[in-house]
Amino acid sequence: MIFWILAGWVGFAVLPWYGVEDGFFSFDWVFDGYPMDRDYAPAAFLLAQGKNLWLAPMVFALLAPLLVLRLKKSDPRYGAILLAVGAAGLAWLMAQGLAIGIRGWTTDWLGLAFGPLDSRQYGMGYGALLTASAFLFLFTQGLAARGAINGDVFVVSAITGVIAIVAIFVFFPIAKLMTAAFIGDDGSISILSFLAKFGDRRIWGLGCFSGGRCGAAWNSFFLAIIVATITTTMGLVFALVVTRSGFKYKRLLRALTVLPIITPPFVIGLAIILLFGLSGSITGFFADVFGVQPTRWVYGLPGIVIAQSLAYTPIAFLVLIGVVEGVSPSMEEAAQTLRASRWEVFKTVSLPLMRPGLANAFLLGFIESMADFGNPLVLGGNYDVLSTEIFFAIVGAQYDQGRAAILAIVLLSFTLGAFYAQRFWLGRKSYTTVSGKGDSGVHPAMPRGLAIPTFAIATIWGLFTVVIYGMIFYGSVVEVWGMNHELTFKHYVTAFSFRFEDSGIRWSGSAWDSFWTTIKIATIAAPLTAAIGLITAYLLTRQNFAGRNAFEFGTMLSFAIPGTVIGVSYILAFNVPPVEITGTGVILVVCFIFRNMPVGVRAGIASMSQLDKSLDESSLTLGANSWQTFRGVVLPLLRPAILAALVYSFVRAMTAISAVIFLVSAEYDMATSYIIGRVENNDYGLAIAYSTTLIFVMLSAVLLLQLLVGKIRIGRRGAGREKE
Repeated sequence: MIFWILAGWVGFAVLPWYGVEDGFFSFDWVFDGYPMDRDYAPAAFLLAQGKNLWLAPMVFALLAPLLVLRLKKSDPRYGAILLAVGAAGLAWLMAQGLAIGIRGWTTDWLGLAFGPLDSRQYGMGYGALLTASAFLFLFTQGLAARGAINGDVFVVSAITGVIAIVAIFVFFPIAKLMTAAFIGDDGSISILSFLAKFGDRRIWGLGCFSGGRCGAAWNSFFLAIIVATITTTMGLVFALVVTRSGFKYKRLLRALTVLPIITPPFVIGLAIILLFGLSGSITGFFADVFGVQPTRWVYGLPGIVIAQSLAYTPIAFLVLIGVVEGVSPSMEEAAQTLRASRWEVFKTVSLPLMRPGLANAFLLGFIESMADFGNPLVLGGNYDVLSTEIFFAIVGAQYDQGRAAILAIVLLSFTLGAFYAQRFWLGRKSYTTVSGKGDSGVHPAMPRGLAIPTFAIATIWGLFTVVIYGMIFYGSVVEVWGMNHELTFKHYVTAFSFRFEDSGIRWSGSAWDSFWTTIKIATIAAPLTAAIGLITAYLLTRQNFAGRNAFEFGTMLSFAIPGTVIGVSYILAFNVPPVEITGTGVILVVCFIFRNMPVGVRAGIASMSQLDKSLDESSLTLGANSWQTFRGVVLPLLRPAILAALVYSFVRAMTAISAVIFLVSAEYDMATSYIIGRVENNDYGLAIAYSTTLIFVMLSAVLLLQLLVGKIRIGRRGAGREKE
């Protein structure tokens, strides 16, 4: 408690209360008028100068905890005072932050109620952040003192902390997005304005059924259905080849599934242009052999379907391979014993038991297709989809935040609708096939009528994937694709050249700024994502508390929200006080943390479910508290979960585009947005060279993380072998 009292005073009286424009950690503000300059002054110095008097009530909230220093924790007044102080301090800080912005009062009715306000305030800085944290954790100290969750301070603080950050960085932006959709042209809230924008024919038009063009909503929906169907089918095909056949090159097949996952999402689209564009290899071949006039058929629905199917089939495969392997062989053998043919066994026993995996794979394919921004931007042509329409509504000449919010709500409605449709389709049926009994059976091979087309499809698809990645590399080492195929490394030199000077290395390549920024942002975000995800998983698996299901839903919500929606909602929420971080590196880190946190949560839950709770109980019995138990007992046994969370969050931060494209700035440009810029300028060679470099960097990072985290070692057998 003393720590948080001191932290509150440091935030209030030492650190700049508002955000420092040139960067807090440059520390230039220390020599630029601190602590008296209003832009850098702590709250205490602002009050001493008679400025920002609305901060004064927090002085009393910071003084009040001193009253409990002489009280015992068992004293009822101890918890009551801390609860009151924490709640009052947080409430006042939030109220004044939302009420007063960079133009004074944020709403007209406040001005009418309290009169005009000459002063103003910017977004909260590290001083306000530290003080808010102090109030929050003083509140949790009070909750624990009053007996919440057996008085465990660590558990109460962890639950409250996770709820707070999810509320700020998930629920608050979505709420701002919903509100923006109802704001009319005159700035007032209008349901009629919402209905007019929501019913726009450009969104819902059905002209495609009469020879015209469909609206972006139906285009996105039809595209997502097609892609989800293809990716689910292909994922099942690959899973059957790996698990139900004697295929010799299973490791190669698994390696092919990794490549699209660590590939920037629009790079496959570029490779398809190199193959099927007007100057593409295959287009040119058919034009020469058959005298066919090259066309732009690849730009539109066909091209997007091919690109997205290639990109998202590996995700379906990773989902389905565990489900296919998890079908109990004894059930299939029982059906064969009853004289069912292999085809009947597959159709009536195996396939129905795979329904959860098929549903999840379809859902992921649907959401990924809906949220994809890069491939439709590269290959879309005149085929409008919601993700690109949202982008142009924000960054285009129209700059229509209301339209962007409407489009984002439509997109979110489709994804949430797919989520609930999946749950309805699965229903409450039981798909359990693995019990505590041993099962030494062997999965039957695929029926011949299924094996032949499955192998044919898998072979064609695998070869096509190899060709695609061959084109990606080849396209990066030729002068101009389709015109001059002379081999050259000039694209790599342009992007990543450097030279040695007296002052050190000069990174003269045009891509270095975005490259180092991306590495830095991903490196910061990955461990934070893993930490928050694993702590959340610990709370969900090891603690029972009221509202646990709602808590889990809140932490998983960001996974169901497409990145495009997240990007728009972050702009609307964090472009103005009280949290004003648009254009900074902080907003990129925060975005990656909460976009990728669910993976850390699910990986942690899967690993912790295998750890007997008696381990925790033994530690607690020996006098350790929950934090010491988590740090010293549970965490060392979670290396696979830590690795999964680190790898996934790092790779996604390196390759993300749908949310990032809205949040980058001139100072904080990311690799994917830089590549998109090169594509828009038709500089395909440089874009592909940069993308190829990223693929190799991410492969190296995955191997390095695996080496650093290491493998989990249980028992003496592994150690004994090492000594030998």
